[in-house]
Amino acid sequence: MILAAYPKRAAAERAARSLIRARLLACATVTAGARAFYRWKGREHAAPSTLLWGKTTQAKARAAIRAIKEKHPDQVPEILVLPILGGHAPYLAWLAAEVSGR
Repeated sequence: MILAAYPKRAAAERAARSLIRARLLACATVTAGARAFYRWKGREHAAPSTLLWGKTTQAKARAAIRAIKEKHPDQVPEILVLPILGGHAPYLAWLAAEVSGR
């Protein structure tokens, strides 16, 4: 699972579509309405945030990260890879097939 935060919903949705078309993600869920609190260059900030939850395989994670970084509007984008320890076997099989192009 890849989690990437975007400052605007439209950017997250564009990324989701692009990553699915490239078969780097099998599915992406975009969740708008979050608010991020962080320190940047010595100052505290609070800003709107939209989260992209991308479902992929370990084999495709690096390529997905590269693709996200290439078009991300932030100077240092939040991109995290979270391991999937298990799940519904048919869904996991579908996910693997989607990113492999089978």
